[in-house]
Amino acid sequence: MGKRELNAPFSREALTRIDASMSDGGEADESIKLNATAAEVAYQYRRDTIAPVMVSGLMRIVEFSLVLLSGLTIFVAYVGFYTYLAYIYPLAILAGSLLYVLLMEMSDGYQIMALRHPARNLGRLAVSWIGVFALLALAGFVLKVSEEYSRLWFIAWFCTGLLLLVGLRLILARKIRGWARNGTMERRAVIVGGGKNAEDLIRSLEQQPDNDIRICGIFDDRDNRRSPPIVAGYPKLGNVSELIEFARIAHIDMLIVSLPLTAEGRVLSMLKKLWVLPVDIRLSAHTNHLRFRPRAYSYIGSVPMLDVFDKPINDWDYVAKRAFDIVFSLLGIAVFSPVMLLTALAIRLESSGPVIFKQQRHGFNNEIIKVWKFRSMYIEQCDPTARNAVTKNDPRVTKVGRFIRKTSIDELPQFFNALAGRLSLVGPRPHAIAAHSHNVLYNEVVDGYFARHKVKPGVTGWAQINGWRGEVDNDDKIKMRTEFDLHYIENWSLWFDLKILFLTPIRLLKTENAY
Repeated sequence: MGKRELNAPFSREALTRIDASMSDGGEADESIKLNATAAEVAYQYRRDTIAPVMVSGLMRIVEFSLVLLSGLTIFVAYVGFYTYLAYIYPLAILAGSLLYVLLMEMSDGYQIMALRHPARNLGRLAVSWIGVFALLALAGFVLKVSEEYSRLWFIAWFCTGLLLLVGLRLILARKIRGWARNGTMERRAVIVGGGKNAEDLIRSLEQQPDNDIRICGIFDDRDNRRSPPIVAGYPKLGNVSELIEFARIAHIDMLIVSLPLTAEGRVLSMLKKLWVLPVDIRLSAHTNHLRFRPRAYSYIGSVPMLDVFDKPINDWDYVAKRAFDIVFSLLGIAVFSPVMLLTALAIRLESSGPVIFKQQRHGFNNEIIKVWKFRSMYIEQCDPTARNAVTKNDPRVTKVGRFIRKTSIDELPQFFNALAGRLSLVGPRPHAIAAHSHNVLYNEVVDGYFARHKVKPGVTGWAQINGWRGEVDNDDKIKMRTEFDLHYIENWSLWFDLKILFLTPIRLLKTENAY
């Protein structure tokens, strides 16, 4: 789980240096409403898709398991455990299973095109499977133990494994074709920028064999005189500001900016608005005369793209982070359950009202989520909107509330939020939807504030363990919180999460900013 960074040619720092005269963007304007066509298209693509990289990853796991289990089953059924090689057989089977997956990986057997058309790729499967048994036989010969192994087991495993692998690939290919037809497995893209450049790009994409890109529409700030309402059969659904709202509803994987590199000002102005979205952003390079080295590009078929931003914590990284959240949430609930029970009792004894306080906050991709905390205020003075932030010696806070806020015990129910998937254990802390600084909403104070929501919010975060917690009584505090949150997003790894999680109880002993 490596380091996540913003890619060339643009970075977050470069975008913040764009001239202030350019349109102020990047934030979700609550007044923006999609037109009827755009809204209909957005809701059509609201359902999540299966990423091809997830399918190929799962195929590695399934084939490894299939080979392993077939070898072990034949061993148990024919050879049995009543042999002095009972512990050696499973090791040989495990080695053969790993070797098969490795050989298929080396021959690109897990590429989605190979999985989609197994008949064209049965040769590499057969060669890999034969290679496994040839290497096992060679190892047995070199170690002078080949006579000790059952030849019937060896041949039966070879034939059974080959039939199972071929059958699995044929079944999966049929499923993939079905997923491609009904839109379950595709990469959804929006074209940013219309006109001739967009038309050329769309035509190039449509000519790619086995293209898995589904173009959902076009967005362009120019009016219909300069940018036609229909380009290559696809409708223009709105301007770039409306695209941000569109992407809050639809499950979009990629934004492809179809503007020439020479239009630097316009490109940067668009990117300044779009980088807050949790999607891949690519700059089409198919019509540019300027050519970089091949490794500078990513490709859709043979169409070159310049990678501007990558969606953070995607695909298998997301699976790993979710597993991390589940494991440590269950562990946290088990360890702190006595503290939570005592806290709940203390709250009920001191004041009437529910023990748990629920509040709406901004979640992933600016969605509104409801989080749970221990109630720390008198029930009649609770502020679900967080319009009035808690200050030092705030009379609304109970005696128990003051203690649990100081010690962050009020946050313990957040383990249940993380277990349910509303939050992650580690991430940018979710702010209340009405949170503000000097009567100005946070997103109006900090340029790019909503980029914090490119990942799930967290119970604890990089900003909190670096001292940026508690009351926000000036603009610099929310700016620094956002800066630390963006650093976390751009440099995420499981090790980083683990570091933050274990540093949290130590750093929270410093409580002067917590009221």
